[in-house]
Amino acid sequence: MSRVKVIQKMMKDQKIEAIVITSPYNLRYASGFTGSTGLSVITQEKAYFVTDFRYTKQAAEQTKGFSIIQNTGPILEEVKTIIEEEKINVLSFEKDFVTYTGFDKMRDLLPCELNPVSGLIESLREIKDESEIETIEAAIKITEYAFQEILNFIKPGVTEIEVANKLDFLMREKGATGVSFDTIVASGKRSAMPHGVASDKKIEQGDMITIDFGCYYKGYVSDMTRTIALGDPGEELKKIHQIVLEAQAKVNEAAKPGITGKELDAVARDYIKEKGYGEAFGHSTGHGIGLEVHENPGINYRNDKPLVQGNVITNEPGIYIPDVGGVRIEDDLVITKDGNRNLMSVTKELIQL
Repeated sequence: MSRVKVIQKMMKDQKIEAIVITSPYNLRYASGFTGSTGLSVITQEKAYFVTDFRYTKQAAEQTKGFSIIQNTGPILEEVKTIIEEEKINVLSFEKDFVTYTGFDKMRDLLPCELNPVSGLIESLREIKDESEIETIEAAIKITEYAFQEILNFIKPGVTEIEVANKLDFLMREKGATGVSFDTIVASGKRSAMPHGVASDKKIEQGDMITIDFGCYYKGYVSDMTRTIALGDPGEELKKIHQIVLEAQAKVNEAAKPGITGKELDAVARDYIKEKGYGEAFGHSTGHGIGLEVHENPGINYRNDKPLVQGNVITNEPGIYIPDVGGVRIEDDLVITKDGNRNLMSVTKELIQL
C-alpha cells in the first residue's frame, strides 16, 4: 500500500477530513519529494501537491498518486481553491510546523475551519520499511568509514575543529549529502560536555576524545559515537569507559519488541547507578532516527510506549565527570521480530592511539 493510502486510512480512522502537510520531512515521507518548496493537501480520497515552476517537473517525477498544481501567486491561494473544489469543511494542519504568522494567514484566507494536529505522519515514520533501513545502513557505512580514517589523522596538536572538518569531508567524499548535526569532537576535560561541539582546542597526549557524528544519505541519517584516547587517559577514565561499554551492551541485549522506551532507558541507567555514577548520566539513553536525527520513539523515562518491529533507535549511554572528562558510546539498532540487529560494526573497545 502506498504511503498516501496509509495516511488516508489513518485519516478515515481518526475522522480527519483533510490535512495540509507543510513539514519538509513529513512532505518527503508522504510524497517522495526532495525539493525545498511545496506543500500537500490530502483528503480521504485525493492527494494534491502544490509547488512553483522550479519544482513542478521534479514533483511530477518524484511523487506518486498526487495531482501536481503549480502556484504562480501565494501558495495558500491554491490551497483555498482546493478547499472550495473539494468542499472541505475542516482542514487539519501540523501545529508543530506552522508559525503564528502562517496560522494568521491561513485563518484569514481559507474558507474553512482549521484543526491543529500533531504527530500524525510522525507516528507512521516511527516504523521503517526495508528500503528505509537499507538507506540508514548505507549512511552508517559512510560514517564508519570516516571514523576508521580519522584515527590516522588524530595526533597531538591537531584541533577538535580540524578533526570535525576532516570527518565531514570524508563522509561527503563517500556520497553523504550533509551532516546529521554539528559534529561533536570533545577532548580532555571538554569530553565531560555531552554536546561539546568541536572547538579550537588542541588535542593533547592523554586526552579522552568523544566523537559524535553522522551524515545524511538519500534523505536518511546515521548517528554514531565512539570515545577514544590519545595515549593513556588514566585509570579513572579507562574505568568509566568500561562501565559505559557494559551498560551499552546490556541495552543491546535487552532491546526488543514489547519493551518500553522507559524500561530500556532504565537498563543503562540502573547499571551506571549501581556502579556509582548515576548522577553523571544526565541525558536519555537514546532516540529514534530516520529522516531526522531525533525522532520517536524516545528511549527515556517519559516513554511508556512499547517498541515495535521496524523502530530504528540509538543506544548511547554516557558518564561525564566535570574537570576530568567523559565517555559516550553509541550504536544504531533496528528492532526485529524477536530482538534487534545492530547496524554498526566498528569496535567500541577503548582505542588508545
